[in-house]
Amino acid sequence: MSKTTVLEVEIRERTGRGGARAARRAKLVPGVIYGGGLDPVAISLKENQVFSALNKGNLIGSMLKISHKGEEQRVITKDVQFHPVKDMPMHVDFFRVTAKTIIEMEVSVNIVGDDVCPGLTRGGNLNVVRHTIEVKCPANGIPDAIDVDISALEIGDSLHESEITFPEGVTPAITDRDPTVVTIASARVEKAAEEEEVEGEEAEAAEAGKAETEGEG
Repeated sequence: MSKTTVLEVEIRERTGRGGARAARRAKLVPGVIYGGGLDPVAISLKENQVFSALNKGNLIGSMLKISHKGEEQRVITKDVQFHPVKDMPMHVDFFRVTAKTIIEMEVSVNIVGDDVCPGLTRGGNLNVVRHTIEVKCPANGIPDAIDVDISALEIGDSLHESEITFPEGVTPAITDRDPTVVTIASARVEKAAEEEEVEGEEAEAAEAGKAETEGEG
């Protein structure tokens, strides 16, 4: 598991628009924490920490920890409101989670077995259809990536989510269909398609040149 981002927060005594404006004037980002069977709590976060997490891709769609006076709580970002012009985060909503909380996340795929894949060694091309997979998993068990083993794929084969071995406690979030994750395409087919496209462009250019010559005549 990757290291969880920790954001330091302070409790906001003033709520509503006035309290939010006061927080922003102090270079803080207002927010709220809710869920987990507890009352909502108005908070403020350090602007530089929010920007850092946002730029690293750790703010949206990731598990975080918020720290208040040394006490930490796991949360997941539910919503980030941005300034309509400056594109700055104006407000952040966090949802409390526990080890028993089941959440939905998009997790990156990690291709393995490509060095021995018969389809690739025979000249096929790997086509990654889905670079992320939406999964359901415990809040304390979010995998860094989902391994997708292509070691047995031949040219023309495809691999679907149902054929992937997921980590313990992790299941696909999409259940009404079986999305394709990768395919092994024939390089000859792709080359033929490229040649056909080039021939079509050359024919169009020839026709255009012919029409221009006739016009001059």
